[in-house]
Amino acid sequence: MERNGLNYRDTPSRLLLIAGRGVYPLLLAESAKSQGVGEVVALAFKHETDRAIERYADRVIWISLGNLQRFLDTAGALQISDAVMAGLIRPRHLFFLRIDARMVRLLSRLRQRNAETIFGAVAAELKAIGIDLLPAHRFMEQTMPDPGCLSRITPDARVASDIALGTRVARFSSNLDIGQTVVVKNGTVLAVEAFEGTDRTIARAGQLGGPGAVVVKAAKTGHDMRFDIPVVGERTLKGLRRIGAAALAVEARRTILLEREKLIDMANRFGLCFTAVEIDKEGGDY
Repeated sequence: MERNGLNYRDTPSRLLLIAGRGVYPLLLAESAKSQGVGEVVALAFKHETDRAIERYADRVIWISLGNLQRFLDTAGALQISDAVMAGLIRPRHLFFLRIDARMVRLLSRLRQRNAETIFGAVAAELKAIGIDLLPAHRFMEQTMPDPGCLSRITPDARVASDIALGTRVARFSSNLDIGQTVVVKNGTVLAVEAFEGTDRTIARAGQLGGPGAVVVKAAKTGHDMRFDIPVVGERTLKGLRRIGAAALAVEARRTILLEREKLIDMANRFGLCFTAVEIDKEGGDY
């Protein structure tokens, strides 16, 4: 089966949804059902996953974040062979979360601790009990834009130049496991995403450079698309409005736009240039 140039197995009859924070898990559950998945069972995290998941999934099991043994025992008992991760887990949990002995052992094996290494290790644990982790964009392909401007406002020469610089820096910095977001203004890099996440990076750039910034989001070369895929939602657009940003550029075909048409409408109302760009291995050009 092929969709948007991506190859998949047939649509599974049952899907295990590992649901983090935000609207993304809700939309994925809804889309999976519309595409023929018969049953969506969500593993949701207390104090993290939106309670609204109970309206979208056929069944929801609530567990504590950090309790890896219960997570694996519960997932295995469901006897569902296909799973997908969707939604954020707040970065601060990496340092302040109370974790069980199984998670302690998992983390102790990792030389570096970031989203890709931790979720990759969890994916290996799931694989060991017969559960395959599907790409995070599975069932969300229609939200991933092709190259081109999405908003009515198109990039002028200054914005296009800043996008080109931002894409080069974003590609390089993401390969260092720093982050996916870079903010540029008039040829100056104002901020590069680190542990704080996209929204705080944008706010920090606004404090440093004032209105007119250009924000670029990109996945790293060879990125594992099963988790931590670039995602843009309503919160990010509102953050861009607060700092008076001029443009948002996302990587074409590798970024999920949550409630895509709503985001495009917001960009138009905010007077924001919103575009999707092709990025090559050297960082790309607009």
